Amino acid sequence: MTLAANLLTTDPAARRHRIVDTLVDAFSDLMHASPAAFRTKFRKMAADPFAFYRGSACLFYADVAELEDPWADDRTSRAWIQGDLHAENFGTYMDGEGILIFDVNDFDEAYLGHFTWDLQRFAASLALLGWRKALSDTDIDRLIGTYLRGYLDQVRVFLDSADDRSFSIRLGTAHDAVHDVLADAKLRTRVGLLDKITETEGRDRIFRGGTGVRRLESAERDAVCAAYERYLETIPADKRFHNVAYAVKDVVGRTGFGIGSAGLPAYSLLIEGFNQALDNDIVLSMKQGNVAAPSRVVTDEHIASHFDHHGHRTAISQRSLQAHADPLLGYTELGGIGYVVSQVSPYESDLDWEELTEPDEIAPVVEQLGRATAKVHCVSDSDSDHTLVPFSTEEAIAAVVDGRDDEFVEWITGFARDYGAVVRADHGHFVEAFRNDEIPGVRSTA
Repeated sequence: MTLAANLLTTDPAARRHRIVDTLVDAFSDLMHASPAAFRTKFRKMAADPFAFYRGSACLFYADVAELEDPWADDRTSRAWIQGDLHAENFGTYMDGEGILIFDVNDFDEAYLGHFTWDLQRFAASLALLGWRKALSDTDIDRLIGTYLRGYLDQVRVFLDSADDRSFSIRLGTAHDAVHDVLADAKLRTRVGLLDKITETEGRDRIFRGGTGVRRLESAERDAVCAAYERYLETIPADKRFHNVAYAVKDVVGRTGFGIGSAGLPAYSLLIEGFNQALDNDIVLSMKQGNVAAPSRVVTDEHIASHFDHHGHRTAISQRSLQAHADPLLGYTELGGIGYVVSQVSPYESDLDWEELTEPDEIAPVVEQLGRATAKVHCVSDSDSDHTLVPFSTEEAIAAVVDGRDDEFVEWITGFARDYGAVVRADHGHFVEAFRNDEIPGVRSTA
């Protein structure tokens, strides 16, 4: 019996309870701290199956952890993974060497696990996206195959390369819609970002007020600034700016993040940039680290004990998965809880799927996404600045797939086809549970 057949024939009430129990188990603390934020998150998830899928990575891992994985061995079951790899988690950023890159752009759920989990999660998201665009099953299967073959081809390129980190999808190598999003990002400016979220007061900048912005009382501000000073110690010495930088100009509390970060306390800090000119000021995000979804099913204590807290885990994961990470990336503690600190970059632009409607338009995009996925997997091995993966990831993946490409593609494609059907049914279960106040912790008080 296939995965879809198994889960779709499960008693609907039992599946509905599993969905609710998994969400409550994953988010109960955050729900208790901010029930309104989670009602907003769940209403966004209720919009359609893809939105539900984006916000329920914990359910995905609860399901896949119970499946056999013929591609997992001692090495390929403990590779660095992005952890929430879906079609909308790709976009542009400016790397630490000043080059605009198109890549995976969210590392809140990054952890160690089966390399196939990233591929399965992306492939299922592509199946859902294709269904939303009314593509045929045949076209969806072909697009997933294009993604996977791009991935495998790039893994083998890395296998024959002495320098994994030299590869990137950038203006000189990207094409089609991926090139377009990079070209659009190039037009953005730091001044544009600053003018949008700050204003001048006297002869300096401060944050603008508005929805989601909260001014801090002196005690909270002092605590955040003390956490900021501890964060500065986590920036690698070779990435430190000169002494003009880092002086704090303003601090505010922030709410209103996306589906994945609902309820997580966060702050924005405005700091002095590369020089004292106002157009070089830098905005930092200090956000509470969340529990990575894969960590809920990976029980290896050696991995868990490697991280001081979830802010530390997020920063270390991003440094491992990106070849040239943000030089301002770091972590800290506030009130005994871990936070990740990163730059709010004006050059971040997500891939827009709305205008990609036909399979011929989507195919070259997903082929590049496959290569981008291979990049984050393969730069995160023994050449990186950690010891959790003391082997070559590309060697491990190439060895386990060797001579079985078609079988590998069919296995993941079949999973995606099945799991897409499961998610569409689960979305209905979730909506009914939510609208009938069956999710404790977010029941409406009206």
